[in-house]
Amino acid sequence: MIDPRSALAEHLPPPLPARVITALAELLESGRALEIVDAGASPLVGEPPCYAPLLESGVARVTGFEPDPEAMAALADRTSDTEQYLPTALGDGDEHTLRTCSEAGFSSLLEPDAAQLAVLTDFSRLAEVTGRTPVTTSRLDDVGLDRADLLVLDVQGSEPAILDGAVRLLASTFAVQVEVAFHRLYEDGPTFADVDARLREAGFVPHAFVTSRTWPLAPVAWDDPLQARARHLVEADLLYVRDPARLADLDDDLLRAGALVAAGAYGSLGLALVCLRELVRRDVLPTAAEARFRALVEPTVKDATADLTDAGAC
Repeated sequence: MIDPRSALAEHLPPPLPARVITALAELLESGRALEIVDAGASPLVGEPPCYAPLLESGVARVTGFEPDPEAMAALADRTSDTEQYLPTALGDGDEHTLRTCSEAGFSSLLEPDAAQLAVLTDFSRLAEVTGRTPVTTSRLDDVGLDRADLLVLDVQGSEPAILDGAVRLLASTFAVQVEVAFHRLYEDGPTFADVDARLREAGFVPHAFVTSRTWPLAPVAWDDPLQARARHLVEADLLYVRDPARLADLDDDLLRAGALVAAGAYGSLGLALVCLRELVRRDVLPTAAEARFRALVEPTVKDATADLTDAGAC
């Protein structure tokens, strides 16, 4: 059995402790819970979502969408006051066919591209279509959501259709985490360039790699001595955020949400700090807010640095 995490590289620091995230929300004078929207809400086994620290801290709630019945059933036990999951297929509002694949992570509204899959070890088997189900998709702007401080997209090729159908919702969004393809796995499927163009047009810029995934080129097997040096870049989760050069265009509420998402979900303390400074500049927060912010997060940074040193990291 292939462990998908063996092909995964993580690029973010450890999350902040729950007590720090809660204190940060109080510092920002955030009067509401963050709204997170997760399209393709079923995570890899053992891999918590990026926003898990925000949920655990009690400062956020999530609305997830997962059209795959098996994956949706796995989410049922997580439903609570702060988590709701819907079996809705998001897209352009038209009828499509859901291709269910041998490995659930490959299931898509698009047809797998046999020639491109054959380039990568085991991908032809993992993406074998085992079922086809007609589905009617819904536009994200039409599902009754008022806002999405953080939008997470892991939808195997439906990213452009979902973004095109979320113009209203994106206006309330500070950050978008999106899985982008560098290797085209589906016929006529979008790649990084297609998604990047749409998000930049909507006012977002790339901020960080969350994860990236490489895979052995066929016919190199996983137990081949060459495997570690036979990798091909397949996809990555990228974090897009509102352009830091234009934070003055955002309202106070979105800046508060941005600081909390940046620090609490992604450990991006610099981005949180510039949001906080803009709130100070507007006299929304007191001048002392930056010193209080540093007092909260700097011990965490020092602890993380010490852990890396102890582990012998370079």
